[in-house]
Amino acid sequence: MYANYGYVTRGMYFDSTYILVLIGALLCIIASARVKTTYSKYARVRSMSGMTGAQAAHEILRRNGIMDVQIQHVSGNLTDHYDPRTKTVNLSDATYGSNSVAAIGVAAHECGHVLQHHTGYLPISIRSALVPAANIGSKLGIPIIMLGLIIGISPLAKIGVWVFALAVLFQIVTLPVEFDASHRALVMLGEYGILGDDELVHTKKVLGAAALTYVAAAASSVLQLLRLIMITGTGRRRD
Repeated sequence: MYANYGYVTRGMYFDSTYILVLIGALLCIIASARVKTTYSKYARVRSMSGMTGAQAAHEILRRNGIMDVQIQHVSGNLTDHYDPRTKTVNLSDATYGSNSVAAIGVAAHECGHVLQHHTGYLPISIRSALVPAANIGSKLGIPIIMLGLIIGISPLAKIGVWVFALAVLFQIVTLPVEFDASHRALVMLGEYGILGDDELVHTKKVLGAAALTYVAAAASSVLQLLRLIMITGTGRRRD
């Protein structure tokens, strides 16, 4: 017969597969702490050029002949992002007006995303195409799995796993996008003389720490997916 509600409750909330979730959460916590401490350290190192994050972003876009992207100041700490819909590089309080090597590195990273869109970089095109599916997967995947397990419909639970997998795929595709943006940033900062060689070493550490947050997020998502695959096995028909 199909698994009853009590069986599913024990499987969903008290099974040993929770260790996978805990490992993923621990990785994210460590990565988040690492990027905060690294950024804080190099936010105190002022660039020899004296350029702010906003000025560095303007210079990078100018050097690449990109005139239709605006640099904007947004509130928050490390909320920097490039929005291709509005064509705006949004720099946070810690980045926009700061002349630290950390701020310049983050600003250049976001400009790296601009260049990716401008040159038709394949991974970012794939990631953009996955956004709608990833949103559905992150919001509906687990609820569908839980519903399938609770009412004892194994195929429905398995559909939920596939739906959730779309969100995981998005996280995985994000990795080469972020690594490439950081690589572009370091190359441009060096070639354009915005940062010196010694300063680039510091900036590389900041961007490397930031990249770890994406690696941790992807690893956490994969571990969660593995757990869900294991759990949906408990929803099979039992004799």
